[in-house]
Amino acid sequence: MPLDFILNIIASGLLNGLVYGLAALGLSVIFGVVRVVNFAHGEMMVAGMYGAVLLFGAFHLDPVLSAPIVAVVLFAVGWAMQRGLVNRFVGKPEHMQFILLLGVATILVNGLLMIFGPDSRGLQVDYVFDTVEIGPFSLDAVRLRAGLGALVVTAVLFAFFRFSRTGKAIRACADNPLGAKVVGLNLDGLYAFTFGIGTAVVGIAGTLMALVVDTRPQLASEYTLLSFIIVIIGGLGSLPGALLGGVLIGMSEALAGFLLTPSLKSLFSYVVLIVVLLLRPQGLLGKRS
Repeated sequence: MPLDFILNIIASGLLNGLVYGLAALGLSVIFGVVRVVNFAHGEMMVAGMYGAVLLFGAFHLDPVLSAPIVAVVLFAVGWAMQRGLVNRFVGKPEHMQFILLLGVATILVNGLLMIFGPDSRGLQVDYVFDTVEIGPFSLDAVRLRAGLGALVVTAVLFAFFRFSRTGKAIRACADNPLGAKVVGLNLDGLYAFTFGIGTAVVGIAGTLMALVVDTRPQLASEYTLLSFIIVIIGGLGSLPGALLGGVLIGMSEALAGFLLTPSLKSLFSYVVLIVVLLLRPQGLLGKRS
């Protein structure tokens, strides 16, 4: 088997993995700060995919360019959902949070089915069959754009939490909620802002993923489960861990689809998950409790 062929498969999986990691970042941000697991995460990602489909159909707007529009809309949805609904369940038992957000997920996916139907919808962008030659690599243009877009958004997100005052305040709430409240930080407002950021990020991941796969409501549960796997592999609440987990899953799926069959690619994801749980239960970059 030619080495350059195998490298191309790994590179393709890496680009997919960057988008996976971006989606998992949204889940990790919400859990790391609000301590609520968003079980409607995949549904919000698919909503972002449909946003890209609608904007492309109406205005022929490239999904990379439509990502900011989708992000603003989903930020507003996430902010309102946290303020009006989820905030009442912060600190409540996990099973109550699970039932609440599972209900939200059910409403979202059935709403998408009612509006768009069960059929797949693809994006026929002008560069769908183009390839980009970078040294020994021959990469699909759509995957390259999606992966680079995810990398840019990830860098902006990391910079926001590292350098901005709001990002530092959110990190303070995550590290010590009581101390943050004592020094005058508005926890409810910051929680809502964080939930909005998480939903905006997964919405962007959805618009980028719409370049790679056809959009259909049935993908929602798959992406929710995939995001959970990635976050657990990387470490709950760890942003670098979510990105690393996404890359590992993307490459493992690509290799599984090549070495076995595409229908068994999820098998490798679970194998990676089991190995990580056995060797490092807190995740690759997670903190030991």
